[in-house]
Amino acid sequence: MTERPPVRPASRRAWILPGSLIATAAILAATCVVGTLRRPAPPSFAPDEPPPREVGDSLVGPRLYTVDARDERRWRWFDFSRGAVIESPGSTDWDLAFRRHDVIVNGGPGFAGEGGAIALEGVTFDALAEVPGAGYSDSEAGRDSTNPAFEKWYDYGFTSHLLEPKPRVYAIRTADGRYAKLEIVSYYCPEAVSGCLTFRYAYQGSGARAF
Repeated sequence: MTERPPVRPASRRAWILPGSLIATAAILAATCVVGTLRRPAPPSFAPDEPPPREVGDSLVGPRLYTVDARDERRWRWFDFSRGAVIESPGSTDWDLAFRRHDVIVNGGPGFAGEGGAIALEGVTFDALAEVPGAGYSDSEAGRDSTNPAFEKWYDYGFTSHLLEPKPRVYAIRTADGRYAKLEIVSYYCPEAVSGCLTFRYAYQGSGARAF
């Protein structure tokens, strides 16, 4: 009578590959969890609430300003000529508007101002001595108004789940045709709450393009 070969070793081999996959998946999951727990705290700023004050034809800045844009149903209106957020402004009494991560400029079809924006690559805020005289992008009015210059102002970290501003400077033409330069510094309020958009800017009240 021929004896049958034992089946135990074959059964053991059958479990080697699935077991390895399970172990690998567990290691990857643990790595992701540890990465999330160790994510760096983003720079954060409390919203500014200075009273609007006319700056006239002077050169203002560099100045740091934080807009509380946490309410996704409400635009916050910023005016360079008064250096502050303006509540219920007139159609030409604002230059930039913020809502969560959306940024628009007061200019283009559907807007009363002459504003526009350019995303400048390869230049730092401090090194930018003069903004361009042409090439500014209009904002596009609609249910979700946008401006092409600000559509991709941040990178999203898939591990950290944080928005990080790109190292980019923006040239701004204001609603009344004056100029500013700006860089976005942070998107976070204290305790890493999203929606506090902080930017550094300089504004040329004389209407010149030089800073």
